Amino acid sequence: MKAYKYRLGGSIEDLRLVEIDIPRPGPGQVLIRMRAASLNFRDLLVVSGKYPRAQQETIIPLSDGAGEIAELGRGVTGFAVGDRVMPAFFQSWLRGPMAPADAASALGGSIDGVAAEFCVFDAERVVHFAPHLSFVEASTLPCAGLTAWNGLNGPVPICAADTVLTLGTGGVSIFALQLARASGARVIVTSSSDAKLDRDRQLGASSVVNYRREPEWDGAVRELTAGSGVDHVIETGGGGTMQRSIASTRRGGWIHVIGLIAPGTIDTVHILLSGVILRGTEVGSRDMLKALNRAVANAHLQPVIDRVYEFTELPAALRQLEAGEHFGKLVLSLD
Repeated sequence: MKAYKYRLGGSIEDLRLVEIDIPRPGPGQVLIRMRAASLNFRDLLVVSGKYPRAQQETIIPLSDGAGEIAELGRGVTGFAVGDRVMPAFFQSWLRGPMAPADAASALGGSIDGVAAEFCVFDAERVVHFAPHLSFVEASTLPCAGLTAWNGLNGPVPICAADTVLTLGTGGVSIFALQLARASGARVIVTSSSDAKLDRDRQLGASSVVNYRREPEWDGAVRELTAGSGVDHVIETGGGGTMQRSIASTRRGGWIHVIGLIAPGTIDTVHILLSGVILRGTEVGSRDMLKALNRAVANAHLQPVIDRVYEFTELPAALRQLEAGEHFGKLVLSLD
């Protein structure tokens, strides 16, 4: 079978599509014929040696994929050959709070990922996906979709009375917009592109802010909330946007810290005086992924796909991801 291999310390150009043996499922495992794999900003960190976790020297990249079960290992129940499934991002985080050891089970970073035609997983670490989704659409859920879900449904789940702020138009932000609107919440979106903001409106954004025209966009967000601030921020920027996210949030509101795109430092005085709650949000558990798929099915939510590449075009897809001009998800088709 074909699979991508990457050696730590290289670059996008060092990705190699190689021929390796098809793995065989052991007891309690399933063999998945992968049909699609989606990209995340994290994948750029992996192939540039900047991933902030322990990483194998040589690895099969990408964490998010969907496919169909090709073979069952001995003793597997609850699945059948032909079932349409996806593996969980953290293979050891099944339920409850994340444990420190779970970080070492992240696909496509700490352990081999899904950029391969066939993959073997423990059956308990695989879930069925919403029946209305294609393989391409389903492949966008395990990291980006689940991260947005975890942010919105964490210690204090959103409700229809809430206002949510999302930054930019990457995969997590768009999923947050869609999921928040499905819950009845109001959503404010920031971007530097009017064309992208128009598409956000079509997806249900109540208000939009072009941060290129309004660099002090936290003031605009405050005006849109009659001075009170938002209840939740899906913070996909990082240190460079954090201060304005804090200033956009009501006292006691939640900032779900997700992204590393905009470098910068955080002045803790702003956290102290604002009374906001910062919460690191690392994807989610297998049980959260099941809950996400139920919500996606109930709302008949359609993931937003910017472009689908052939499997052989992974380097080109990563370069488009690096350029940051996409709206929604970039996906590889393995069909």
